[in-house]
Amino acid sequence: MGSVRTYTDLDVAVRSDTSEVGEGPVFDPRTGRLVWVDIYGGTVYEDDLATGRQTVTEVGVMVGAVAPRAHDDGFAAAVAGGFGFLVDGVTTVVDPVLPEPNLRMNDGKVDARGRFWAGSNDMRFAPGQGRLHRWDADAPSVVVADGLVLPNGLGWNADNTVMYLADSYARLLYRSAFDADSGELGGLEVLTKTDGSGVPDGLAVDVDGCFWTAMHGGAEVRRYDPAGRVIGRVPVPVPQPTSCAFGADGRLYVTSAREGLSAEDLERSPLSGSVFVVATDTRGVPVAAFRG
Repeated sequence: MGSVRTYTDLDVAVRSDTSEVGEGPVFDPRTGRLVWVDIYGGTVYEDDLATGRQTVTEVGVMVGAVAPRAHDDGFAAAVAGGFGFLVDGVTTVVDPVLPEPNLRMNDGKVDARGRFWAGSNDMRFAPGQGRLHRWDADAPSVVVADGLVLPNGLGWNADNTVMYLADSYARLLYRSAFDADSGELGGLEVLTKTDGSGVPDGLAVDVDGCFWTAMHGGAEVRRYDPAGRVIGRVPVPVPQPTSCAFGADGRLYVTSAREGLSAEDLERSPLSGSVFVVATDTRGVPVAAFRG
């Protein structure tokens, strides 16, 4: 393996000591704001990074991810019971895909054609109960992969021929051939099993075909090449980075979590729950808005 670059030009983008599990960062093309969620807190944050102004919306249920909408106000959302909309602070579940107890929706992202993809998992992280769902807006959602543990970060390469997916507690990073027109996968193939500390969480894909994965419990973000080799590391000053998203200028924004940390952990890492930003040498693949 060649040399591994370490990215050290890191700063705090949004300071927070209240978010338990910061997740799902995405830039809203309608406002330019960084949008992210606190899963267990049931909260959506919208941050104007230029002014420091923050808008906080209490959703009232666990929220795994939100996505800006292309033609309407508010957001599409993956919440505890399924897919729905968050408009003016009110959450409406329109696709209740999780009637079973102890299941919840997790991280999600929109593909280039405007379809919303999100994982679901057992609250106790039972093996085999994790699923990957696709919501096309004009039809009920479908399960496109099952038998997982905690399907988490996902994204697509620049030409929309490959999808990447992290299964956190299996410590696996998958890739699959992807057909953008139909939204079909060619089948998940294990790209690599992660080693070292932490588990792979949320991810972002860059225009060079590589992807950046937050290592929850590992205090770093790793950059993987398309063959699954680590080619970059971003050390972060908190033990639980959770996900990441590129800004238009190529800087990478990294969310983090406080949940599960002891008082001693928090004393050592008081910025846990905050959002960090680091300069990179690439740019992210643009993330589309939900078409529904």
